[in-house]
Amino acid sequence: MQVDILAIGVHPDDIELCCSGTLIKHIKLGYSVGLCDLTQGELGTRGSAALRLQEAEKARETMGAAFRVNLKMPDGFVEENKENLLKIIEVIRMCAPTIILANAISDRHPDHGRASTLIRRAAFLSGLTKIETEKDGVLQDAHRPELVLCYIQDRHIQPDVLIDISDCIEEKMNVIKCFRSQFFEAETDEPETPISGKDFLEYVRNRDQVYGRQIQADFAEGFTSEKYLGVTNLFHLR
Repeated sequence: MQVDILAIGVHPDDIELCCSGTLIKHIKLGYSVGLCDLTQGELGTRGSAALRLQEAEKARETMGAAFRVNLKMPDGFVEENKENLLKIIEVIRMCAPTIILANAISDRHPDHGRASTLIRRAAFLSGLTKIETEKDGVLQDAHRPELVLCYIQDRHIQPDVLIDISDCIEEKMNVIKCFRSQFFEAETDEPETPISGKDFLEYVRNRDQVYGRQIQADFAEGFTSEKYLGVTNLFHLR
């Protein structure tokens, strides 16, 4: 299934926390979106892999994404190797996105930065015709996306571009809340984590508000880019 945007996260909920507002905005604009999780988040302190997969599918439905795939790489041990690169390349070639959104280039969780490097390398290699991959016994066409942007996660990284999500912030928060096992619940026996505190979701909202202020918007999401970003005319800038 071809999509305009492919969002990739090493853990289920990475996409929702960091770039779901942008995805919702573009779905509303008529663009198609696919989701890919590299792991099942099985090392997460709360919940289980099976529960995370259920929550991830609910988030996909709520967001309106066309599909979600899970590559089942080992959580905590995601490495940049040929096997993992080929897994991502197969997904990229399957859906031939124009844009890929990937994990932060560096972050508190070491999986995030490693996944970012892995995804960006796979996006380049996917365009090489001499790397052959198959899907359901059919040779895939080479495909390289036009743009790879990395969303910003726990650590502050200076963004290269800010996307106005003012009209999508409530929908974004609802999508995040699909991962109930990961966030605050008044009555639970689950241990506390850096994202389970009562104020964490408010922090996510406030961060987007801070980014929004920089472009005279109520809320925005930030991304970094390895390449220069161009516009067709000055009036596309704000």
